[in-house]
Amino acid sequence: MGNCWGTQVKGETAFASGHLSSRSDVYSFGVVLLEMLTGRRAIDKNRPAGEHSLVEWAKPFLTSKRRIISILDPRLERQYSLAEAQKAAVLALQCLSLEAKHRPTMDQVVIALEQLQDAKDIGRSPKTEQKSRSQRARGTAHLHRWRSLN
Repeated sequence: MGNCWGTQVKGETAFASGHLSSRSDVYSFGVVLLEMLTGRRAIDKNRPAGEHSLVEWAKPFLTSKRRIISILDPRLERQYSLAEAQKAAVLALQCLSLEAKHRPTMDQVVIALEQLQDAKDIGRSPKTEQKSRSQRARGTAHLHRWRSLN
């Protein structure tokens, strides 16, 4: 995974000024989500010119439903539906908005991720679905603890 402090973020002066906000956290989450979707690092100088910055390289692909599939990590072995991948890509794109005020809140991000997980749970066995719900409940508890610290 990349180091957000070493990542140049266009339009985000909070990183340069050291005045981080929950909206800059959302941007950072968007970078991490993009790393997970593509299997690439946020900054990779070993890539060809034009592909060093994951965000700058991937954004054009995220805006096209047909092109998103071409940048997904092949190690995911298509263990997802195209609709799920597109929704995750849209969420990443929203988090990566250059204007902080246009990014979702972290609460909105969590809701979007839960909806994505719920859609994936349809068709699972009751035992698997119960395990998934318990994992989400633990994740929500961790998120609430994290918020209380910040």
